[in-house]
Amino acid sequence: MPSQEAAQEPAPTPRRSKITPERAQELYAAVLDILRESGYEALTMEGVASRTRCGKSTLYRQWGSKPELVVAALRGTRRVLLPHIDTGTLAGDLCEVARAIGTASGRDTPLMHALSHAALQSPELLCALREALIVPEIAAIEAMVRRGAERGEIPADSPAAEFVSVQLLGVMRARPLLEGKLADESYLSRFVENAVLPALGLDAPAP
Repeated sequence: MPSQEAAQEPAPTPRRSKITPERAQELYAAVLDILRESGYEALTMEGVASRTRCGKSTLYRQWGSKPELVVAALRGTRRVLLPHIDTGTLAGDLCEVARAIGTASGRDTPLMHALSHAALQSPELLCALREALIVPEIAAIEAMVRRGAERGEIPADSPAAEFVSVQLLGVMRARPLLEGKLADESYLSRFVENAVLPALGLDAPAP
């Protein structure tokens, strides 16, 4: 039979978060900035705490570990660049994709490089990286290609259609490794006009 003292013991209070959504976004931004600047190995909870003037104990209490904080930062800052693009033609859409991805390359490419090795060791981190930076863009590009096929701009069974998203996102990763340069807006626009559109049997839109 439980003692009177045990019976009177209060139930544990659920842990409450002291971090507002706005503050969380500041912390996430700092995490991603440090990743871009120094890489995953150099990122520490201490470094994030120092940069954001946040107690290290608060970070550990909220997220538990560096991988959990990085995953939260990726998922909490997930942004959509491409789904709103719809120029009315597939060629026009893909040229706009080149501009959008090229404009963001200075932010996204260093982040992907910083996390690539660590993500291969962590399924959760890899999933968060794909959700934040890769899957939305692939889905948007594939939707553009489907619309183009439905409008009759390309054959429904075009053999080049399945490779469009791989070409566009792959070259963003490949150029820094091969040439030491970002795949910026100018480069991606030329790539689309001279490699992607010809493979689909399309001409570049008029300026």
